[in-house]
Amino acid sequence: MFEIIKAGGLLMLPIVICSVVALTIIVERFFALRDGQVIPDNLVAKVWLNVQNKEMNEEKLADLRHGSPMGRVLAAGISNLNTSREVMKDAIDEAGRHAVIQLERFLNTLGIIASVSPLLGLLGTVIGMIKVFTAITTVGVGNPAVLADGISQALITTAAGMSVAIPALIAHRYYQRRIDELAITMEQEAVKLVDVIHGDRRKDEPMDHAGGSAESVA
Repeated sequence: MFEIIKAGGLLMLPIVICSVVALTIIVERFFALRDGQVIPDNLVAKVWLNVQNKEMNEEKLADLRHGSPMGRVLAAGISNLNTSREVMKDAIDEAGRHAVIQLERFLNTLGIIASVSPLLGLLGTVIGMIKVFTAITTVGVGNPAVLADGISQALITTAAGMSVAIPALIAHRYYQRRIDELAITMEQEAVKLVDVIHGDRRKDEPMDHAGGSAESVA
């Protein structure tokens, strides 16, 4: 492996760095965007029980806010519990936007890597071909060994750049879609809590995304 990297020339260094960063982001976001991490099971029902039983004190509110992205959204609504439905919904919407920004953490970097890696490979190809033509003008085509260095550099950097860019692009698109789905689910769950608090939904059945209810939690 080291010999292949060495044969690719200096441009293999940034490509290798890109691959390490991309892999780190892909693994980190895989764990960070799991359902249980973003939207814990039965969270809406549990929050409603605390509100209904007047047990939502500052300590529980802080735990809710720092527990998960969904918790931060619900905490914003609970902090405006005695306001109108519109004010409560606006607070939830604002918290939701901040939560989505946190979910998108590092995705811009992943997108940049997906775009830059093939360009680095292409640049390596150009440099390799320049070496080939320089060798041809210097010693002619009679010695293939002289040409091999430039040709190998051109092929290796191209393959390396594409090998980094393709999985990075796939992961970037997948995580963007995943975040969109999570954002929609968080909004739906938060609206359920707003509705039940303001009497627009039966107060004994605030269902959450996992299919639980206040009765099942109790």
